[in-house]
Amino acid sequence: MKYSRLILKMFEAFSIERWNDLIRPFDLVEMDKAAEKMVLAYIIGKYEEAAGNKINWNWMINASLFDLLKKIALCDIKAPVQDLIKAEYPSEFLRLNEWVLNQYKPYIDDKEFFSQFTIYIGQKAKSIPITDEDLLTSRVYLAAHKYSTMRELQMLKLVNERERYEKIERDLNASLAKYSNLRGLQLLLTKQRPFEFLLKIEQLRFQRRWNQTPRVPCTSVLGHCYFVAAITILLQKECGSSLCKKRLYNNFFSALFHDLPEAVTRDIISPVKQATDALPQIVKSIEDEIVGRELVPLMEDFYASELMYWTSDEFENRVLLGGKKTAVSFEDLNQKYNDEKFSPVDGKLVRLADHLSALLEADISIKHGITSEHLESGRANMLKNHPLGKVINGIDSGALFAEVTEKNKVVSKD
Repeated sequence: MKYSRLILKMFEAFSIERWNDLIRPFDLVEMDKAAEKMVLAYIIGKYEEAAGNKINWNWMINASLFDLLKKIALCDIKAPVQDLIKAEYPSEFLRLNEWVLNQYKPYIDDKEFFSQFTIYIGQKAKSIPITDEDLLTSRVYLAAHKYSTMRELQMLKLVNERERYEKIERDLNASLAKYSNLRGLQLLLTKQRPFEFLLKIEQLRFQRRWNQTPRVPCTSVLGHCYFVAAITILLQKECGSSLCKKRLYNNFFSALFHDLPEAVTRDIISPVKQATDALPQIVKSIEDEIVGRELVPLMEDFYASELMYWTSDEFENRVLLGGKKTAVSFEDLNQKYNDEKFSPVDGKLVRLADHLSALLEADISIKHGITSEHLESGRANMLKNHPLGKVINGIDSGALFAEVTEKNKVVSKD
């Protein structure tokens, strides 16, 4: 599997702390920031689409992953320091970017994907221009990046003296002013409906997975959602099919929002959900009811149905036929419905990514020496449910799980 080492590398973002020179009332890590940024990019981008503008979602999806990879490589260099290097030492900044790319050559065998990574790093450094058709997409993405940082600061302000953050706040406000023509950002800044929706989603940032057991690193539900989405980006490159743009878009955002109901129901752990045969369906029915009552009224009409399509039966391969959601096989997804007009989703691939994330959350903690009966049984069940030869949407999940856990043994000894 081409990307097993890269998936392990991405997991490091759960351990990279943010704002570690300020008092922090809760954990702030890079994976959570990546998740909230893309939630915001979706909201702001949808307002632009509603105004008749075009957003290149696949450019944005890749940008979010490439930025996360760059952050993992440069975790000890603060953004303002990077900006100074870029402004005052441009040649050294280019060499720094080359160094980042070189760090990932052993992890990325896919030449096309590495080329996209290289182009994006060049665009960030302004040595390669962003195409005119992607300028608005880039602005939406940068606005989401800046506003997600502002949201973190707004929560940190409650426990820090003003002198510690006032310059940061001033600089952030100046940066956000550059994007003030974006309708979605305007509504967020003035705390209108999308802000209320964001507050609900942010609750996933405070919820811990595996909350019945000690574990390192701790992972939030929101950070887990982005990790699942990032894994989905990589797995769909190995499923043996060329996916249409709508399918790529649906797969990523289905993964990003797959735990959205937990914003209002909290995380019900798998052993509890499966305590009786009927309970999983009962829990799902209750989740749908609460989401309809508490979350849907906070969504705009121009994206509510899409979000509900992603979060209802989220782990089923499905399409829209005559406006009706219909479960289909992987073969039919590829042969009959791999077209934008059917809005195809590889739900089973998202489920595989979800299981792989859970496996790593347990396996990595165990190999750090923090273990429990819950973690041991969780890991064992994941491996049992994915034996060698089990194929899900073109991926041998058993071989993938065995390879990732084996490579994690090597990583843990280095």
